[in-house]
Amino acid sequence: MMLRGRDIDTLEKRRGYSVCVLGRGRVGLPQACLFAQSGFRVAYADADHYVTNHVERSKIAPAGRKLRKLLTEHIKEGNLTVENDVRKATSSSQIIVFSVPAVIDKMGKPDYSHVIKACRETGLSLPQGSLFICSSTTGPGVTESLVKETLEDASGLKAGTDFGLAYSPMPTRISQDRATGRIVGAVNDQSREAACAVLSLVTEVKLVKVSSVKTAEVATLLERIHCDVEMALANELAVFCERAGVDLIEVQEAMGSNPHAYLALPRLSSGYAGPEPQLLYDEAESLDARLRVLKLARRINEGMVGHATHLVNDGLRTCGKNLRRAKIAVLGVSSRRDRKAAGSSLVKKLADALKRKGGYVWVYDSLFSQRELAEMGYQTERTLAETLEKADCLVIAVGHSRFARLNMKKTKFLMKKPAAIVDMGRIIDPDKAEKEGFVYRGVGRGVSPK
Repeated sequence: MMLRGRDIDTLEKRRGYSVCVLGRGRVGLPQACLFAQSGFRVAYADADHYVTNHVERSKIAPAGRKLRKLLTEHIKEGNLTVENDVRKATSSSQIIVFSVPAVIDKMGKPDYSHVIKACRETGLSLPQGSLFICSSTTGPGVTESLVKETLEDASGLKAGTDFGLAYSPMPTRISQDRATGRIVGAVNDQSREAACAVLSLVTEVKLVKVSSVKTAEVATLLERIHCDVEMALANELAVFCERAGVDLIEVQEAMGSNPHAYLALPRLSSGYAGPEPQLLYDEAESLDARLRVLKLARRINEGMVGHATHLVNDGLRTCGKNLRRAKIAVLGVSSRRDRKAAGSSLVKKLADALKRKGGYVWVYDSLFSQRELAEMGYQTERTLAETLEKADCLVIAVGHSRFARLNMKKTKFLMKKPAAIVDMGRIIDPDKAEKEGFVYRGVGRGVSPK
């Protein structure tokens, strides 16, 4: 019999249950910590010895200092163990949280080979009456076909009867102040209720129950990639506002009074960073559904690299300078403001585009070390001041709070006058910049030169 809510409604009861979190690389570690924090006995399983050895020594920072600290504490206290043997970890667990993601191959197609291998290993030791929760995103229908069939073939058990099977990826944050709920789908009512009982203990947001696994898969994919469309609209309107002589920030503030007219911020990002777009496109192709809006949105967002390059070129021309041989200081490489995440950032493409036109590009981001930036392929300096020194143009690619505190007088002193500022993060006051003698260009700010 599968577990019920009353079986785990106290800390003492939860200590009697083991949770196995199956990951690949660092995927799954945040969930392992959440389950350990809730009182479960947790085993984090990964067939990669390099990863597990580093996890045991807390050498991997899965999502910053806070999570690394939690990981260290739970391992030290014995709440969380690390295991290379997937069969051993799953054989003694009543709850299995599957966090092995699909990858996208060089042809842009989903590769589920790691998922199949991990499911087969899990199935060979899957306990009867256990609950299997797939928490990595999959293409529509994959959980009930590939995952379910592999588990059943390897275990000889039947999903929904001998073990519970549910689908519920970790929730995402659309923006800094808008978190999504956690969608839960399952092969039957009993599996769904068991999954909700478990996930309610490790999830702060609302659980959203849906009628089927496939519905949950589609809802998760659309939830995670709809930001591409929102961002594309914001980027298109930003360019329009520049040419219309209207300030996009003022437009957004005016629209803010209407809860049904949310307008995202334009930024240098291709959209959602994970494999979700390709998972959906692959299924759409098999159904002869073209998804033209989603693909167009991605092209619009990637086109902002060309627009940013145009603003840099025009700003320098107005200063009487040429982009060729100009020193350009680029601030920020993240995909979002104040976040150490560069997954979908287009800053590297911008830097490469500027270099192809003959510019010398130096990059700085206060959230990344000089070594981390160098490993990403950036030319970088140790400090912000060194990055700005003798620069002809300052490009604020990401509007981190640290950059919003830039002192215009000190910045002018460091740079090679006359100098231009291209503000893609919309954090610099145009009047203050121009008062200090800068040529100012900003996405969505004022008139964009033709």
